[in-house]
Amino acid sequence: MNIIVCIKQVPDTTDIKIDPANNTLIREGVESIINPFDLYAIEEAVRLKEKYGGKITAISMGPPQVETSLREAVALGVDEIILLTDRKFAGADTWATSLTLSEAVKKIDNFDIILFGQQAIDGDTAQVGPGVAAHLDISQTCFVKRIETIENNRIVVERLMEDGYDRIDLPLPAAITVVKEINIPRLPSLRGKRTAKNIELKVWTADDLELKEDNIGLNGSPTQVIKIFSPEHKKGGKKYELPSEELVEILYNKLKELGK
Repeated sequence: MNIIVCIKQVPDTTDIKIDPANNTLIREGVESIINPFDLYAIEEAVRLKEKYGGKITAISMGPPQVETSLREAVALGVDEIILLTDRKFAGADTWATSLTLSEAVKKIDNFDIILFGQQAIDGDTAQVGPGVAAHLDISQTCFVKRIETIENNRIVVERLMEDGYDRIDLPLPAAITVVKEINIPRLPSLRGKRTAKNIELKVWTADDLELKEDNIGLNGSPTQVIKIFSPEHKKGGKKYELPSEELVEILYNKLKELGK
């Protein structure tokens, strides 16, 4: 079984900086980590390999410093690592990112499952996994809390819902995003750390993926960030401790005054 894990390096949430010129995250010189949700995807890939055999390839798109996160993935059990890096990729939204990742998957060619964390903590869109599946035209499902079986070129999973879970039967190849309920990520092994230091890192650029500049990075992003700001925290207000009927009347009158 050939498994691909798409991971993202994100800024440590205690040290996020924004470039005011283009409203994108400043990553240079900022401490970064593997997106925490992606650790569950890596762990699930390793568990699937232990059960069914095969190979795990981790892909990440970003600046050269993302190499550290990819090597950390090797220490956790990944077999091969690929870095998609090019200044032309900078500023990509979820559409352009998913297109770029999907082209890398096509270049790998032979795969059965693509795993993603449910979302990235620096964006929280949860769109890249489904986007990659759409570009590849393969089956997909999100928020998976358990992989039940893989047999006869099909995979059965349990998808987390607000009031329980759905049981989904998908044909392979498939793209799956996983939630933290699916497993408990392991710590890096000593052998894995040794391997991570010496493993070859494949580096692919836009030219390697034969991507046009109009389809990637800021140029290829249908959505643009106009402004980023911290919401104003207003203080004050009034507190009422009255019977509900009186509270409703007060609220009604206040809204009427405001023209609501």
